[in-house]
Amino acid sequence: MNLSLEKTKMPLLDIEQRQSSFCEVALGYSLEDAVLEANRCLECKHKPCVDACPVHIDIPKFIHEIKEKNFEEAYQVILNDSMLPAVCGRVCPQESQCEKTCVRGIKGESVAIGRLERFVADYHYDNHPSGCEFEIKENHHKIAIVGSGPAGLSCACQLLKLGYDITIFEALHTPGGVLVYGIPEFRLPKAIVQKEIDQLLDHGVKLKTNTVIGKTLYLEDLFNDGYEAVFIGTGAGLPQFLNIPGETLNGVYSANEFLTRVNLMKAYDKSYHTPIYKGQTVSVVGGGNVAMDAARAALRLGAKKVHIIYRRSMEELPARKEEIEHAIEENIEFNILTNPVEILGDEKGFVKSMKCLKMRLGEPDASGRRRPIPIKDSLFEMTTDVVIIAVGTTPNPMISQTASDLKTNEKGCIITKDESGLTTKAYVYAGGDAVTGAATVIEAMGAGKKSALAIHELLS
Repeated sequence: MNLSLEKTKMPLLDIEQRQSSFCEVALGYSLEDAVLEANRCLECKHKPCVDACPVHIDIPKFIHEIKEKNFEEAYQVILNDSMLPAVCGRVCPQESQCEKTCVRGIKGESVAIGRLERFVADYHYDNHPSGCEFEIKENHHKIAIVGSGPAGLSCACQLLKLGYDITIFEALHTPGGVLVYGIPEFRLPKAIVQKEIDQLLDHGVKLKTNTVIGKTLYLEDLFNDGYEAVFIGTGAGLPQFLNIPGETLNGVYSANEFLTRVNLMKAYDKSYHTPIYKGQTVSVVGGGNVAMDAARAALRLGAKKVHIIYRRSMEELPARKEEIEHAIEENIEFNILTNPVEILGDEKGFVKSMKCLKMRLGEPDASGRRRPIPIKDSLFEMTTDVVIIAVGTTPNPMISQTASDLKTNEKGCIITKDESGLTTKAYVYAGGDAVTGAATVIEAMGAGKKSALAIHELLS
């Protein structure tokens, strides 16, 4: 057993190389690192980490297989509950889920569950390029999945294993949802996402891209085509703005548009000729993972200075600790307790600066975080030529607007009756960000899995 109080260090790309490269920053454990870290696991009988995992992976069991150097067996253990381990091992906030409850974290650092999950998946793909095999007994029931993001893929995976005939309908030309348009290459290589999706396609899942449900087809069309149930996992892709003067100036982006141009449309690759206004001084408004992704992407596109503008303190930043640390290492400047009130433009309609107020923290608000309060006479102006708004997203209303019996709440999120994801429309389920608003990849996967099991119970 490894009694070290600290996690085995993750090898990282050199800081200087990151400045202009979209190569992955976290390089992954070696075989020796993985076995060393696995031996920190106590294999607790009550398994608190499993209960804290939204898809309930048997974490002690797959880590035990790593200890024994049975890496493919470890992969198969994970595969029982998740077909996206290479993705989840990279982007899930394990520190607030499975690792948060790890017994080793009582004295010292928790076991690096996410890093071990990533190692197992990467080892599998390196040594078994043909994918994985599992038995499917077809039951000839047709199910439609709307959206190919984490919720949709998870639902498709579970239903596939149960024998269903699955078709995924994707609005974009490439499957993956937020995994491909929202998360940058340096955090989640797109080849990894494609490998995990290919496993589903190789086992018979059908994919129809460039198909917008609510425009190209309606929900009723799917039922008329013989689909017996529908799962909606369309995410939350509609950006929110600050509603301040100047947001229509050239050089102002929503984080969604900026990251879509960078990631899905590969603006960082000169051979793609994707138009993007890069700027020399970039200001990203927000403090979540999306804000960190946008700021770090802007740096790699050539910005000389990148600011994070956040109205609370560093302690309240909602982004993952790892992403904040990487941003600081890359010399991104954090302007905390700062709130934009106006974006100013030049005579040609391009951003030139931003007026901001300094803030102080008051009593906690409804979110549980201390409320930011403007400081009197603290208005100041900061020079910037690009502003990226990363203050949240809401679900796109296209489906709900074309299905009158599919109800949504005041935020545009689809209303579900219970944890199964059953909506107000018969035989239609929903999960992930389309229901909760912007959340995490693994939470969306957990919702997709629950809906799949509910659909199976309904139809069987």
